[in-house]
Amino acid sequence: MRTIEVAEITRHIKEMCVEANHFLSKDMEEAMRRAAKEEKAPLGRQILDQLQDNLKIAGEDMIPICQDTGMTVVFLEIGQEIHFEGGILTDAVNEGVRLGYTEGYLRKSVVKDPLIRDNTKDNTPAVIHYDIVPGDQVRITVAPKGFGSENMSRVFMLKPADGVEGVKQAILTAVKDAGPNACPPMVVGVGIGGTFEKCALMAKHALTRSLEERSAIPYVRELEEEMLVRINQTGIGPGGLGGTTTALAVNIETYPTHIAGLPVAVNICCHVNRHAVRVV
Repeated sequence: MRTIEVAEITRHIKEMCVEANHFLSKDMEEAMRRAAKEEKAPLGRQILDQLQDNLKIAGEDMIPICQDTGMTVVFLEIGQEIHFEGGILTDAVNEGVRLGYTEGYLRKSVVKDPLIRDNTKDNTPAVIHYDIVPGDQVRITVAPKGFGSENMSRVFMLKPADGVEGVKQAILTAVKDAGPNACPPMVVGVGIGGTFEKCALMAKHALTRSLEERSAIPYVRELEEEMLVRINQTGIGPGGLGGTTTALAVNIETYPTHIAGLPVAVNICCHVNRHAVRVV
């Protein structure tokens, strides 16, 4: 049994909030560079070049990549051989978010009640997802999620008879309805199966997968590749101003489901698909 002080988790969360809001992950940087080279529309190329300039300025001057520094989503994969000491883990995560956003001078975007909309003034609480896994390590993923793209996300409770064509149409519908509002080029996370809430969680988690990694399931990998082509054929383009790069990737996760259902969730993220990952 390994013991970890929750203060260590707080420290990592604090640093990762700042990191994720100032630097894109390497896979996202590479995808943006590749898109700028391959984009066929002159205006689209210009926008993609400007987005890369923005990334450079953000890193050099320590200015957030986007003014919407998001609601903090945290995934914790916790080895079952770990014992936490020194406090409550959830409190430790939220303290890390509080410190990251206040001391890192990041915009505070969270209200304490969805209808009584008083700002919490420190971007807490985070949305935290826990998963117990084998081992004695903690894998932490911090993913600040802006709401321009979050508001464009959808859940479709399809019928089994809708099949794979119904899934494809659901994904395309979500992307087309989002249009320029999701700040393309976007990353499209998709969850298929499970229940209403499970498919939404899978779609969110799919956004944190490296864009260089495709699904290990052959039919899912083929679906990811097909949907990326079809989304880029919509012509929405960078910034929604037309072009051949509407999405950088489509990441799909699946799960067993009920005989009477085919849930599909589409969680869209903008070109600032922020996530930082550490293993403690």
